[in-house]
Amino acid sequence: MEKIFEQVAKELELSPVQVINTMQLLDEGATVPFIARYRKEVTNNLDEIEIGKILETVTYQRNLEKRKEEVIRLIEEQGKLTDEIVKSVALATKLQEVEDIYFPYRKKRKTKADTAKERGLEPLSDYILEAVSNEAVTEKAKDFITEEVSNVDEAIEGAMLILAQNISETPAYREQIREMMLNKGVITTKESKKAKELDIKKVYSDYYQYSESISKIPSHRILAVNRGESEEILSVSIGFENEVRTRVERLILKDFKNKNLQDIYQKIVVDALDRLILPSIEREVRNILTDKAEKEAIKVFKENLKNLLMQPPLREKSILALDPGYRTGCKVAIIDKNGFYVENDVFFLIEEMHTPKQLETAEKKIVNYVNKYNIDIIVIGNGTASRETENFVANVIKKHDLSAKYLISNEAGASIYSASKIAAEEFPDLDVTVRGAISIGRRVQDPLAELVKIDPKSIGVGMYQHDVNQGRLDESLESVIAYVVNSVGVNLNTASWALLSHISGIKRNIAKNIVDYRKENGNFQNRKELLRVKGIGAKAYEQMAGFLVIVDGENILDNTIIHPESYYIAEELLTEAGLTVGEYRVNLNVARERLKGFDYNKFAKEKGYGAETVKDIYEALIRDRRDPRDSFEKPLLKSDILKIENLQPGMELEGTVRNVVKFGAFIDIGLKNDALLHISEISNKFIDDPSKVLSVGQIIKVRIKDIDKERERVGLTKKEK
Repeated sequence: MEKIFEQVAKELELSPVQVINTMQLLDEGATVPFIARYRKEVTNNLDEIEIGKILETVTYQRNLEKRKEEVIRLIEEQGKLTDEIVKSVALATKLQEVEDIYFPYRKKRKTKADTAKERGLEPLSDYILEAVSNEAVTEKAKDFITEEVSNVDEAIEGAMLILAQNISETPAYREQIREMMLNKGVITTKESKKAKELDIKKVYSDYYQYSESISKIPSHRILAVNRGESEEILSVSIGFENEVRTRVERLILKDFKNKNLQDIYQKIVVDALDRLILPSIEREVRNILTDKAEKEAIKVFKENLKNLLMQPPLREKSILALDPGYRTGCKVAIIDKNGFYVENDVFFLIEEMHTPKQLETAEKKIVNYVNKYNIDIIVIGNGTASRETENFVANVIKKHDLSAKYLISNEAGASIYSASKIAAEEFPDLDVTVRGAISIGRRVQDPLAELVKIDPKSIGVGMYQHDVNQGRLDESLESVIAYVVNSVGVNLNTASWALLSHISGIKRNIAKNIVDYRKENGNFQNRKELLRVKGIGAKAYEQMAGFLVIVDGENILDNTIIHPESYYIAEELLTEAGLTVGEYRVNLNVARERLKGFDYNKFAKEKGYGAETVKDIYEALIRDRRDPRDSFEKPLLKSDILKIENLQPGMELEGTVRNVVKFGAFIDIGLKNDALLHISEISNKFIDDPSKVLSVGQIIKVRIKDIDKERERVGLTKKEK
């Protein structure tokens, strides 16, 4: 184990002590957010990303060691273990190297070469490696004619099959050919026989006759090709161009030192490659490409999700939420400034579909609701009939000079939430359509609190999310949600169980128990009361307490990020400053003025407390609890509408980044469809990854580059003129 920690420390450029201490905490059940915030002295100030890297790398190394032991055992059970194999396994640094060593010993279907060995042809295969001529091989083969081997040709063929299989099972060849395939191979796609029938809209037409170097194909194209193949629209193959194929053959042929039988050896090598090595390597390379593409797609999804969840809340804003629709009308929900549902309605406001009387009624209702509830923001979902609804609302605001603004909200996932168990628990007496409108509105008031109730794969900020490994995706997205939720912290007395379930140390059943306890006993008065909740023991309490705040509780320290285990340090610090916790609470501003000149570094040194812990405590006492989301740009509020007819190339405007992908970003500039800012138009400088300069929710200035009115597509640019 020490060896693993030293290896990981070297790989991550950390000290072994950091790795050892971090893994000890993790193995004891500590969470990544808890360690990052409350064990800084133990890890020497590692952040969540670094801790996550340690966990990932150590887990890989542990799995590698486990697999090594398993391979040694399996080969030994076959009675084929040698000192050389043991040494090779011990020196392997990657799982693939171990699998290459184990490859000849895997249980597999009986091959022609295995049958040839059973017929006693292995000595002949050994002889072929040393024979002086083809005639000598033919003469020697006569000795192997039996009832099962009827003639010389059959004997030689069997011996060649054995040699071909031996080549295919040689780890060094497999490794080198795999690397050559990754560096020099070509992926080729063609339309299948079913393409015309299945791909009516020509979604995959770019790949009907397509080839690209494996080393250069971007991740999103790999996933697109995979999807086309799975839908039986594309046929996919990978291989070598002729020149590289010749180099591969020579790679093996050079190890045949006997120059007398080059024609036989050539046939053996070609057979080994075509029948055994290349089909196997092709599958492995496809898996490697897919794995890499999935990691890239998940990375992009994680970054987009983090930025979406980190969008700042529009606090204490009364909301008129609209879930647009055509035939069944626009579903409406009124939400007060504290996020509580007030009432619902239905507007019929599509000019092309509804009667003048219905339009007049909808207009009157909007004006009435805005005035009656002092509506600050009208939130419109961006789905079906969104732009028609926006047009109607903008005209009403302008006509009646309403103070309310409006914005378009991404409604992705609202319908899934509306039919979910948690929605039924929150609003058991409301129709699913009303629940959807509530979700659209409340995700503006507090995006994080609302979006955690929805499967992250359904909230519209990923690409190919249904094509990647779902277990890996779920685990990755959960880590992002946990990071954001714990960074922000939650109010113990108002948080839903869905939000609580992402807090350090809280599982779903515990989150529900906390909400049930709150319903039965009223609001929590202090953090220690958590220990009365069913299922929460000392360890779980340790992990969660610092991330749960009580705004108006018995102890003012419960409304800070200070962990209860460190309250005594906070109290001593206040005492040193001539204050008590009671005085700090009653005269908060005065107390903070007195704390401004306090030397917390000197205090930490004299008392023997951790410098980082004391610093965090001091900063929590000196200022209000900071919401990290407040540093992000707030959504654009609008009062007028933009139509594609209003646009001209060169026009400058502001837009909101809705989704960031490898080839660019989709920007909401107020049209029916998001406009594309291609990667080549992001900057005058070369940009290799849009996520390095753009993030979901970011508000940016762009210029119209081109307009396709027929397809309602707009291209944007950020390049300087």
